Amino acid sequence: MRLGTRLALGLGVLSLAVFAVVGTALTAYMRDYLERQLGDQLKLIQTVQAKDAAAHGTVKRKPYYGWYTAVYDVSDDAVTLRRPADVPDDTRALADLARAMAHSDTELMRTARIDGEGVYRLRGCEVRPGVVLVSAAPVEDVEETVDQLITVQVVVFALALAALVLFGRRMLRRGLEPLSDMARTAHGIASHDLSESAARLPLRADGRDGGPEVAELRTAFNTMLEHIDDSLAVRAEAELRLRRFVADASHELRTPLMSVRGYADLFQYAAANEPAERDRHLARLRAEAARMGVLLDDLLLLARLDAAEVETPLRTTDTDLVELVQQAADAFRASHPGHPLAVTTGAGPLRLRVDPQRIRQVLDNLLTNAAVHTPAGTPVSVEVTADGDTALVRVADAGPGIPAEDRERVFDRFYRVDKARSRDRGGSGLGLSVARSLARAHGGGIDVSSAPGSTVFTLRLPTPGGS
Repeated sequence: MRLGTRLALGLGVLSLAVFAVVGTALTAYMRDYLERQLGDQLKLIQTVQAKDAAAHGTVKRKPYYGWYTAVYDVSDDAVTLRRPADVPDDTRALADLARAMAHSDTELMRTARIDGEGVYRLRGCEVRPGVVLVSAAPVEDVEETVDQLITVQVVVFALALAALVLFGRRMLRRGLEPLSDMARTAHGIASHDLSESAARLPLRADGRDGGPEVAELRTAFNTMLEHIDDSLAVRAEAELRLRRFVADASHELRTPLMSVRGYADLFQYAAANEPAERDRHLARLRAEAARMGVLLDDLLLLARLDAAEVETPLRTTDTDLVELVQQAADAFRASHPGHPLAVTTGAGPLRLRVDPQRIRQVLDNLLTNAAVHTPAGTPVSVEVTADGDTALVRVADAGPGIPAEDRERVFDRFYRVDKARSRDRGGSGLGLSVARSLARAHGGGIDVSSAPGSTVFTLRLPTPGGS
């Protein structure tokens, strides 16, 4: 059963209970009101009849059709009806009331059934000592009025209840249409691509938006869909990067592994046939193993940086950034004498809370990248400055620059700007990716700007007073 139908039926049951309570209270009030009116009429009539009984001894005329009047002489032993009298065949109820008046100082009123006549309202009053006037009025008119009132209530309440259920169900269905739209959208998402539901749940053109509660639910629903869409897009991108990373890693590891295997075979052959070549093959075997070890170390470091939320690979300490730059510059001059290097620092030390080994690795990668991707003799410069809460290290070279289409991907893993460059000279393609990941792990980052004749990599690190 649909929600609108259940709500309409629940509203009908609740309305039925309300109608029953209202009808019962109204019927009880009307019955009490009519009985009080009848009692007041009896009292008014008896006031006139008491004067007649006091003057003539009896009451000769009854006031209304179906009413009865009797005058009784009451003593301790008997109750005697005076004649003439207008009484029914069954006078027991009238006589009982007259007898009760003998022991009462006030007027008495009661309801009793008279055989052959029906239910009557009786009222007794003492005309003079020993003489009691008893009047009886039929209650049939009151009962008929109450029955008619009940009938009218049942018919009206039934019609009102039916109309309430029918129109209430229609209004509820109309008000719940936005929820139906949500259900259809959810089914569409479950059976189709999420991007097919990019429109989400817009406001209805007919103005039937379901009120502020449904509008709030619609907004929350659309926000949830946007988060799901974004999450799926991020997940798909992550899966794509993971597949590409695994494929590139397998490709990169295949070359040194094949080299190791080949040099191992050559070493075995030389050991048996060419002893003079054995040392040369052994050196190449060690070089390839070392190269593969460096590649595996970079891959392991990137994996640990990706899982920085669980385990951080940094061991931070209070470090002078200027000193780290000087050490990296000295190592660069020793390993790349063909590239003149200029270093510019401030007047004093620049102390940061960093992992000195990892920041040194970043600096070495940036300087090595400048040497590898520029011709011999290309000048390289390093500048250390502070800008507010950020320390800046700019590594610049005067090489040919990076093409515009490659600038966005220079930090991708295994990406090389020069596709023709050999792995021996071009590296593994992980240097800049490792450098950027380490900078981000320290709360900073690396930017690149390039033009023909000038390429600048800027390392940003937060100072102790920064965020």
